Amino acid sequence: MTSSDSESRQAFNELLDLLRELSERYAGPEWLVQEADDVGEALRAILHLLEASLLTRMESNPAHPWLREFPLPTRKFLGDNADAIYYETAISPEHHYRLRGNMAGAVYVSITVEAGAPDGGFSQKTAGVINDSQFDVAEDGSFEIRLGGKPAPRGWLALPPDACRIMTRHYYEDEVPAAMEPRHIDFQIEVLDPAGPPAPPNDTNVADAIRRVANFMKTSMLDQGPPPRENQPDFVSRVPNEFPKPVKPGDYGLAAADAAYSMAPFMLPPGQALVIEGRWPEDCRSANVCLWNRHMQTFDYLNRQVTLNRKQTKLEADGSFRLVVAADDPGLPNWLDTEGRSFGLVFFRYMLPEGEIERPRAQLVSIDSLRC
Repeated sequence: MTSSDSESRQAFNELLDLLRELSERYAGPEWLVQEADDVGEALRAILHLLEASLLTRMESNPAHPWLREFPLPTRKFLGDNADAIYYETAISPEHHYRLRGNMAGAVYVSITVEAGAPDGGFSQKTAGVINDSQFDVAEDGSFEIRLGGKPAPRGWLALPPDACRIMTRHYYEDEVPAAMEPRHIDFQIEVLDPAGPPAPPNDTNVADAIRRVANFMKTSMLDQGPPPRENQPDFVSRVPNEFPKPVKPGDYGLAAADAAYSMAPFMLPPGQALVIEGRWPEDCRSANVCLWNRHMQTFDYLNRQVTLNRKQTKLEADGSFRLVVAADDPGLPNWLDTEGRSFGLVFFRYMLPEGEIERPRAQLVSIDSLRC
């Protein structure tokens, strides 16, 4: 084999071909992308996912794991959240691990096992979860859990046969969204049955790495299928401006299995606002609402108010809330800025809830009526 037809060069060209296909299909009419601005936003989503894929899949070895922070204000994909810090790494049921971390001031911390995604692909399911009520936390906030190996009543998470990655979540309820303030969560993951050092880069393993990058992008975008998608989880509404009852997501891939969600698309005619009324549950660790674009990327929370948690929300006298989703500031509390968009997604999260959660109720009103 010559350098011109090496396996790594072939994989690299496959990645370039995939990027062209994503440009034509995902950022094109097949995915209902028509206007020039929509094309630009879709291409931005592709590039954000490419950056995340290179970060998490390129140097990815379950025998030598390394936890990486992946969503950032400038790297958004697959449902990021301004009030949370996430890390992830590859793991394998062929090994068992010790994970050391710290609460770092979070009100909720969990570790989930992602499964059913060979070769770096999009997770098919969440196969296990452990949160900070199920492991011991020291006075300084530090904790230690084991992944795989011999079962234990606390501080242990099983690795099923198709386990492939873990994801960590640190949730905050601060006046300033956690993701706006650069911070580092001190994580260390140790393989308890260590192997020797990995092979140095060569034609074969670099080709494999490039194909993991491509596979994550393809399975996260093209393989999800163009809208409208028929098989949506119960927490997703297909009716604009109407929210489903908040429910736990079960084993839905990349979801927090011990949380509850409710999501609906918003559609705003010119001069209209969406008023959302509801009540934050008291019996949960944290709760928030955010605005996403169609690519499940948060709007610009660095420069606009596009997300609110319980601490940031001004409540009514009876403890309920009234949110206003609108393009223009109505001069009322709890305005969520649509950045001038007529379409997007509204996503509610409730972490570790107990009991029933009140379903958010929404109605369209004129913006002028809110200013009277």
